[in-house]
Amino acid sequence: MELTMFGRKQSLEPIESVYAVVGSVPMSLIHLRGLCALAVTRLGLVLLLSSGAAAQESVTAIDIALEPDAVMMQHAMDCNALLRQSFPKGFALDETHHPHISMLQQFVRTDDLDKVFAAANTVIAKDNPTGWTLKAFKYYYIPSPPVGLAGIVVEPTEDLHRLQEELIAAVKPYTVETGTPAAFFSDDGGKDIQTSLIEYVAKFVQEAAGERFNPHVTIGVGTETYLNKMLAEPFPSFTFSSTGASVYQLGTFGTARKELMKLSATP
Repeated sequence: MELTMFGRKQSLEPIESVYAVVGSVPMSLIHLRGLCALAVTRLGLVLLLSSGAAAQESVTAIDIALEPDAVMMQHAMDCNALLRQSFPKGFALDETHHPHISMLQQFVRTDDLDKVFAAANTVIAKDNPTGWTLKAFKYYYIPSPPVGLAGIVVEPTEDLHRLQEELIAAVKPYTVETGTPAAFFSDDGGKDIQTSLIEYVAKFVQEAAGERFNPHVTIGVGTETYLNKMLAEPFPSFTFSSTGASVYQLGTFGTARKELMKLSATP
């Protein structure tokens, strides 16, 4: 026998088997038979409601990032223009592809975003990264033949490592293991969100933090032929600073697509 519940046909065989067992005992145990049926029904409802709630939990892919000053911004914009000549299909740096230094990328529960903002703001206000002098010293790119995602690498410092460690600890209570394209900002219904990006965000703490931390400012997409020539040329190192920090929703290629909260660098 079947019963339609929440739009689904649910089998009543488990309940009928319970009745079959208790139905052969004396009438004094009829009450037990009713309790068994009620328990089975309630358990089914709990399981259905629990699975529905879990499936509906919303997740957001975030990037807690330092904002570079005008010096770095100009270098990044100039490089981006050259890369787009090499690969016109690449993205332009603009208000929805903002140059930044990623300190921490994570999947977090959307309902906890306000708590994430507060936790990150406490760390930023304590460390005040706007007083640090940072050094850009080389180019790099992540290959995705026939193109690559390029960036200007920033020299890791004790301050940057400490800030990252503190942000990881502060945000950890609100993180989840992974997410889907729906967690990202997308103009294409999630079709532009790379599987490798989802994996990168999910494993950021294990593979892009601590000793593996590679602070950088992403400058765009170019052909590998162009990028290899770019890396072969001498890099004119320069110093710059941070003007503050923000929390962004990540988009394709790990870009900072949507500013969710500007953090305060002062207590």
